[in-house]
Amino acid sequence: MTDTVFRATRQPADAPVLILESESASLIDADLALQAAREAFLASTIGTAFPVVIGHASANRFTLKSGSAGDLVGVKIGSYWPGNDKMAIPRHNSTIMLLSPETGRLAAVVEAGTANAYRTAAADALAVDTLARPDAHTLTVIGTGRQARYEVRAVTRVRPIQQVFVVGRRPDAAREFARAVTTDTGLPAEPAETRSAVAAADIVVTATTARHPLFDAAWIAPGTHISAMGADGPGKQELPPELYNRARLFCDLPDQSSTIGEFQHAGTADLTPLGAVLNGAAEGRRSPHDITVFDSSGFALQDLTLAAALLRRYAATHNPQEYP
Repeated sequence: MTDTVFRATRQPADAPVLILESESASLIDADLALQAAREAFLASTIGTAFPVVIGHASANRFTLKSGSAGDLVGVKIGSYWPGNDKMAIPRHNSTIMLLSPETGRLAAVVEAGTANAYRTAAADALAVDTLARPDAHTLTVIGTGRQARYEVRAVTRVRPIQQVFVVGRRPDAAREFARAVTTDTGLPAEPAETRSAVAAADIVVTATTARHPLFDAAWIAPGTHISAMGADGPGKQELPPELYNRARLFCDLPDQSSTIGEFQHAGTADLTPLGAVLNGAAEGRRSPHDITVFDSSGFALQDLTLAAALLRRYAATHNPQEYP
């Protein structure tokens, strides 16, 4: 992979680009997000992602994830402001800042709340496409929030899903989510009890803010793939540690996953970076009976490649003569 993969835009170094939320939301789509995710995971084998910084402002929370790869240098600020509900705006937001690799000056600022939801789901789709059985056709999603809906859309693009089961804490939310899934994808979706939904699944996706296991390890059938998308801070947990003795474990960044991701609860288990599978340095699924687990704690190179892709599309839209 060459540095040209990471070139974002042809804007002069002294003219930072600003892309606000409304613009980035109009530019993003699932194909762009998946390609950016693939670039990010491949870049994770040659680039650098630095330790996550977690900050608090009263009841509000924010994280800083920074990294560099080739021509991409920058930071993503992810914010969680629960009081935004009262103003009918999302609680989560994402702002990505790219620096000039030559001068360190500000090159671009991309507000990417909606794009971040696509980016997170694209990591799941990439993991499913890499690790799940090719014939996987039953999906169980645990969680009924905004991100879970993006996860379902992404997974159904890379596997021949025929049935979706929805597990939620509130029956009314699970019913509403199932209706939304059918509207989005045209697939049959229905609320289900946790044990039966997990046992029936070829693919399980968890997208919650849980701090305790969501199901019993014994309910997972051989051949199942699990993508855990919710743990991104100390104390968060969605999966039962007993599962790890039966499964092959994959993640975005082993050091980060074992610190703030799902595998902070995995002890000394052997973790394989997904990027190493993508570039052929490590094995993925070995047999139809393997249980595979992917933990997505989210890393800066995902955000930097996403911002670069959005900037390229922005430049092509606003300066089409430069991008024939």
